[in-house]
Amino acid sequence: MEKAAILYDFDKTLCTKDMQEYSLIPRLGYDSPHEFWDEVTEISERNQMDGISAYLYLLQKKYAEHGTPLRKELFTEHGKNIVLFPGVDTWFKRINDYGRKAGFLIEHYIISSGMKEIIEACPISSRFRKIYACRYYYDENGEAVWPAQVINYTTKTQYIFRVNKQVLDENNDTGLNDYMDHASRPIPFTRMIYIADGLTDVPCMKLVREYGGKSIAVFGEGSQKAEKTAAKLIRDGRANYMAPADYTEGSQMEKIVSSVIDHMKADLALEKLEVSAKTKTKSIL
Repeated sequence: MEKAAILYDFDKTLCTKDMQEYSLIPRLGYDSPHEFWDEVTEISERNQMDGISAYLYLLQKKYAEHGTPLRKELFTEHGKNIVLFPGVDTWFKRINDYGRKAGFLIEHYIISSGMKEIIEACPISSRFRKIYACRYYYDENGEAVWPAQVINYTTKTQYIFRVNKQVLDENNDTGLNDYMDHASRPIPFTRMIYIADGLTDVPCMKLVREYGGKSIAVFGEGSQKAEKTAAKLIRDGRANYMAPADYTEGSQMEKIVSSVIDHMKADLALEKLEVSAKTKTKSIL
């Protein structure tokens, strides 16, 4: 059975807002999460600092000042407060079943600038072959002391190539950079779907789309701003399709993804016919 992959952002793609905003930031006493993000922006601009590094720094600093050092257990606790979009809890089984009938083993991956520990605490975490997200290094007391993994908007793209080549270990840079012919890569771009919500996902959306895969821009229903962002992604040639972040049975999202899988099936059949034709031609010559 051939492999295909669906790659997801997480915040505002599978869950309804930035994962830190459910309880992690409110616990620090902010009246609004925007106050925290404004501080992140100020630190980033003042120090010419990567925005993701800035938020990891500020989060650790604020919790230390709050008298609650960051620990894995804290992230796990906050992960239980995540609110998923409608249908996400049953989405994976339905899509896996549909893919299997089409002849594909569908693998699911997260590529996020959010916190890995929070995502791992969600009820859907076991559905993913691999979760790529930011995380901390913890000392002997289990306290976060330094970012161990920083995934920003452009470095996200390396993980698409990891899925493409099936070099999934983050520490295996040699395997990632070794030459591999496109035809021999385990999950070609043409059998990838990238699902995300915003302008920060443009590099990944564009990469998948330009190499023959499909990108879907999602938006929370009722948010005109999010819908306009999705429309801009379509208009600018970043994404192929847009749909509400509704993963329920029979939803527009399910129809799009099912149609893409059908397209993959047809393409695979044509590829096999082409290989067969070339083989016959050689025997005739």
